[in-house]
Amino acid sequence: MALFRLDGKRALVTGGSKGIGRAAAQALAELGAEVTLAARGEAALREAAAEIPGSRWVVADVGTPGGVRAAVEAAGEVDILVSNAGGPPPSLPSEVTEEGWQRGFETTFLSTVRLADAVLPGMRGRGWGRIIAVTSLTVGRPSLTLPVSNAMRAAVTNHLRTLALEVSRDGVTCNTVAPGYTATDRLRALHADPAAAEALAGRIPARRFGGPHEVGAAVAFLATGEAGYITGQELLVDGGWSI
Repeated sequence: MALFRLDGKRALVTGGSKGIGRAAAQALAELGAEVTLAARGEAALREAAAEIPGSRWVVADVGTPGGVRAAVEAAGEVDILVSNAGGPPPSLPSEVTEEGWQRGFETTFLSTVRLADAVLPGMRGRGWGRIIAVTSLTVGRPSLTLPVSNAMRAAVTNHLRTLALEVSRDGVTCNTVAPGYTATDRLRALHADPAAAEALAGRIPARRFGGPHEVGAAVAFLATGEAGYITGQELLVDGGWSI
């Protein structure tokens, strides 16, 4: 039997229209999975789906209960869930409003909880499932200017660790992938000055930013049958930054 194949498996990737989500969807499709992309922007979804053979797409804001329902219904029986929420805006901790905390809670934390709750009954019934959340290296090394992301992604990490204690016996694994500095639109927005970006890359042991495809490959690996004994873990993809 071929190793690292996902033929016959159905995957739902949120935030799947660009960046890391799109790269993860591409990697899953290349391993044979049938992929449904969910995001808020139709144009970007259409473009991504056109480049990922056999993929489907649905416009859905998974920061809301209705958006979660729409995404899961469009995907059908979900074997692989990739919860990939966009990052909350930067600020200092003292500048975050209560509304900002609530929005981060809904879009980053509750979206993962609701998605997992929606797909788990089917996964447990079939005796096979993968729940993977894309978080950030700031879970372990908080960034001063990303307080909402720091808090909510840490909550996602610990929720999936706890969930793993319950569902691993049913053949369902729960893991997170924590990217380091990755060349996405968000990184370019946060580090717009070329000289400063170059200096930052020079501080990474790998001496470069990561590519979205490298994070996507880590997600795809955790989705395979060969990763079935890996659960409750955080996989750092950061070029050595966390060493």
